[in-house]
Amino acid sequence: MKRVDGNLFKKMVVTGATVLHNNHPEIDALNVFPVPDGDTGTNMSLTFSAGASEIENLNSNDIYEVSKKLSKGLLMGARGNSGVILSQIFRGISMAFEGKKEVNAVELAYALQNGAKVAYKAVMRPVEGTILTVIREAGEAVVQYAQEGMEIEDVFSYFVKAADESLERTPELLPVLKEVGVVDSGGAGLLLVMTGFMAALAGEEIVRIEIKGSSNKDALIDVESDEEEGFGYCTEFIFRLDPRKTKAFKEERLRNELERLPGNSIVVVQDEDIVKVHVHTLKPGNALNTAQRYGEFIKLKIENMQEQHNSILESNQPKAVEEKAKPVIPQQEKETAIISVAAGDGVKDMFLELHCDYVVSGGQTMNPATEDIVQAIRDVHAKHVIILPNNSNIVMTAQQAALILEGEIDVQVIPSKTIPQGLSACIMYNPEVSLEDNLNEMKEAISNVKTGQVTFAIKDTNIDGVDIKANQYMALCEKEITACVPTKIEALKETLSQLVDDDSEIITLIYGEDVSEEEVSQITTFIEENYDAELECVDGKQPVYSFIIGVE
Repeated sequence: MKRVDGNLFKKMVVTGATVLHNNHPEIDALNVFPVPDGDTGTNMSLTFSAGASEIENLNSNDIYEVSKKLSKGLLMGARGNSGVILSQIFRGISMAFEGKKEVNAVELAYALQNGAKVAYKAVMRPVEGTILTVIREAGEAVVQYAQEGMEIEDVFSYFVKAADESLERTPELLPVLKEVGVVDSGGAGLLLVMTGFMAALAGEEIVRIEIKGSSNKDALIDVESDEEEGFGYCTEFIFRLDPRKTKAFKEERLRNELERLPGNSIVVVQDEDIVKVHVHTLKPGNALNTAQRYGEFIKLKIENMQEQHNSILESNQPKAVEEKAKPVIPQQEKETAIISVAAGDGVKDMFLELHCDYVVSGGQTMNPATEDIVQAIRDVHAKHVIILPNNSNIVMTAQQAALILEGEIDVQVIPSKTIPQGLSACIMYNPEVSLEDNLNEMKEAISNVKTGQVTFAIKDTNIDGVDIKANQYMALCEKEITACVPTKIEALKETLSQLVDDDSEIITLIYGEDVSEEEVSQITTFIEENYDAELECVDGKQPVYSFIIGVE
C-alpha cells in the first residue's frame, strides 16, 4: 500500500498495544538492577494501552485526528519515565501528521524522526543507549531510506530493522547494560510496539493474552490469598457526579483506581450523572474515599462477608447496613497544597501528618499515571501545588502533569527521589512564609538527607563487583548496591554502616510489611547501642522494601 489513513493507523496502534501487553513481562525482566521493581514493560504497556483505548472506538478516518487523540491518551496514561518518553515520541509523530488525513511513506518516515526530536526535548539530560537512541537512530535511517512512491510496508520494515540493530548496540553505549548482559528495556518495549504496527500492516490478527501473574495487574492490586478471597466487605454504593466532573468522568478510570485497593469483584456502571459501584474489599472506607472525589453519595450498602459466611453456617441471614450518605461539603480553595506519592499506609500517614494534603498511591512497581497526579492536583483545590514524587521514576510524570495544568494551576515539582527526601521536604514546609521561600527550603532539605534501602534480589548477577544471589537481601545506599547477604537484618546493618557517620543526628527507620515485631525490637536495640544519633522507628507497611532508612 502507498498510504496510511486513520483507520489503518488505529489498527496499528491497537495491535502494537496487544503485542506489548503480551510480551511486557519479558521487558520487565530486562531490569538492570536485581531489585523487585523492574516495571518498564508494565509502565509502557499500561501507557500504550491507555492511548489505544482512547482511539479504539473513535469514528474518524483522519490520521491526524486519530494520532492527536492517541497522543492525549498516552499523555494522561503515562507511567514512569519510559511511559512519559513513549508518550512524547507519539506526540512528535502526531505533530508531524498535522493537516494530513493520510500519509505516504516519506511523510511517515519524517513523522517517526520527529517523534525522536520531541522526545529528546522532553528529557532534561538525555542518556544514549536508551529508548531515545533507538528511536533517533531508526528515525534517521528511515528518513534516508524512504523515497516517493515506496510501499508503506517496505519503509516501515526498514524502520523496524534499524530499530532492532540500534537496540542491539545499546550495551556498547551504556556500560551498565553491558555489565549485566542485557539490552535497554525501554528500547525493547518500543520495538515491540513497532513490531505490532508491522503485523497490522501485514493484515495479521494478534490475540490479547491474559497473562497469569501479569505485572500489569499485580503491580496495581494487592489481592488477598485464595483462601480469603470470598471475605472482607461487599461494598455497594450509588453516587451522583459533581456537574463539574461529569464530562471528564470515565468508568474505566474509577475501576482502575478501585483495583489498586485490596479487593476484587469490581463493577462500575454509569448512567448519565449517576454511577453505581460494587466491590469486595478489606477496606470499604478507602473505596468510598476514592469515589467521593467525583460526587455526592446517594445510597450506601456494606456487608461483612466474613460475618455473612459465619451466619450462613449458623443458619442465620446477615443484615446489610444501608444508609443515606452525608452530603459532600465543597472544599474552599487554599493558598498552597502539598501532594506526595507513596506506598504503604504507614508511610502515607507520615506524609499526612507533615503538612501534606494528599497522597497519591504509588512508588516502586506501581508508578501512578499522569492522569492520577492531574486529578489529585485538581482535587486539593489550591492556587499553588507542590508535588513530591519521592521516586526517580515518577519525577517526569509529575513534571508532565504540571505542564498539562500550566495556566490553570501553579504546580511546582520538587524532584524528591526517595521517601526520606520527601519527608524532609515536608518537615521544612512553613505555611507562614512565601511559596518561594518554602520551595528553596524544601529543595535544600532533600539535598541534606542520605537514603538507604533493604530489599530482596530477584536474580543472580554481579553489579559493581558485588555478587548478587536471588532471594538474598541487598543493602542499597542511595542508588549503589553495597552488599548482598542472607538476612534483612544483616543487610540493614550494612546499610547503616555506610550511611551513618559522626555528623549524623537523626536516623529515620521505616520498616515494611514483611518485618516482624521481633525483628523491629532487634534492630531498635542494635541502633541504640551502636549509634549516638536520635532514632525514629516507624511502621511504614510498605511493600517491596523491608527497610527504608533516612539519615540526616
